[in-house]
Amino acid sequence: MDARPRPIRPAWPPRSAPRLFVPGPLASGVHVPIEGQQAHYLSRVMRAGIGDAVILCDDETGEWAARVASAGKRDVALVVETRLREREAVPDLTLCAALLKKDRFDLVLEKACELGARRIQPVLTRRCVADRLNRDRARALLVEAAEQCARTALPELAEPVKVDALLRQWPQDRALFFADENGGDPAAPAFAAHRGPAAILTGPEGGFDDAERTAIRSLEQAHAVTLGPRILRGETAAIAALSLWMGVAGDWA
Repeated sequence: MDARPRPIRPAWPPRSAPRLFVPGPLASGVHVPIEGQQAHYLSRVMRAGIGDAVILCDDETGEWAARVASAGKRDVALVVETRLREREAVPDLTLCAALLKKDRFDLVLEKACELGARRIQPVLTRRCVADRLNRDRARALLVEAAEQCARTALPELAEPVKVDALLRQWPQDRALFFADENGGDPAAPAFAAHRGPAAILTGPEGGFDDAERTAIRSLEQAHAVTLGPRILRGETAAIAALSLWMGVAGDWA
């Protein structure tokens, strides 16, 4: 009897396989053409060759393993083989973040995606330095973040809205946790005690003005919370609040 140990078959697809979001729906046997920047990434950066594994997501059907069928300088052809995961279910949490300077809001978008926000609602306030959002660029940032952190569901990105309009159209069944630098209930127990759809509202570089703060606090569904004893930058408040919510009430709990 041969007692020699059998060689361990490497896992497929390997954890190091590149990951891409592509238009769907994906299914076993589907051929997926890759062009442009994604093709450059596969062929030039990752040096993917025929037979190599690529992990694909379509924001519809989940995560799939595919193989490279052909690889050129400007285009790569993939064939889908096996579904690895269903599309993930993420907690029903919306991050309502005031628009910040471009690099700072880029950070908010990236980390909100990584942390698991279902929806991102940019908000315009009187003290916002920025007043517009490049949606194509913002979506590209979200896709890149989702690929990096292995999300199978892209966050929904809403059009920027003024804070007064946001409050007028606020749904009856969604709690709004208002990160108020002037104080409120401790955020962690407030988050942990809540059940159902929720949102977190964070402010701009200069904070909310008095009229905005009064309007927010007067909303029936609003609940002012504090994120600690220190005044946080806009991007820090958004990331900290989202992390805390995921830890005590979201899918980290």
